[in-house]
Amino acid sequence: MSIHINAKKGAIAETILLPGDPLRAKWIAENFFENPICYNKVRGMLGYTGTYQGKPISVQGSGMGIPSINIYAHELINEFGVKNLIRVGSAGSMQENIKLRDVVIAMAASTDASLNRSRFNGGDYAPTANFELFKKAIQIADQKNIDVKAGNVLSSDAFYTDHHEDWKIWAKFNVLCVEMEAAGLYSTCAKLGANALSILTISDSLITGEVTSAEERETTFSQMIEIALGLNQ
Repeated sequence: MSIHINAKKGAIAETILLPGDPLRAKWIAENFFENPICYNKVRGMLGYTGTYQGKPISVQGSGMGIPSINIYAHELINEFGVKNLIRVGSAGSMQENIKLRDVVIAMAASTDASLNRSRFNGGDYAPTANFELFKKAIQIADQKNIDVKAGNVLSSDAFYTDHHEDWKIWAKFNVLCVEMEAAGLYSTCAKLGANALSILTISDSLITGEVTSAEERETTFSQMIEIALGLNQ
């Protein structure tokens, strides 16, 4: 029984998009899906299923941080048979060549969270994207003439940190940007035998201090959505 997703069996498609913000899930469903139906409102974490170019697809808000996305990924896979989980979210750039609204595809996800160290008795498990989804996303971006960056991202446990310069260490090792969920999603999907990919849009820059508004983050960033939807074709 799923305690966070109030949906009937078969109500959720095998491929699902996972924005952190439930209002972004609503925006995606209303602007990209044909005949979207809301299947979940528990805790205000909206979920919808519709079709895109004739094929069923779902979108589900996943909340902020690794613990939250892990709850939804676990239930989507185990209770509803979801096979492809695609995070579509925002991130902060840590590199000069990665600008506001650039699209980043996470090949791997480093993290300062302790989840995997606890699992692996202190070992450093390296969560990575599913290769087939990653390869197809790059091909879709090329076909649509969308310039993407690909590489390692940081999934941080802290949004407001006491150590304001720590990001520079990650940047020195060519980590592209920071967000809060990819490492958890990749780890959970690896454990449960599902496919995962994180596609991110840069919403702010740790280098320049530039930021996008909450409204822009909720209702724009359509290029990453186009790539994500193409993965269901």
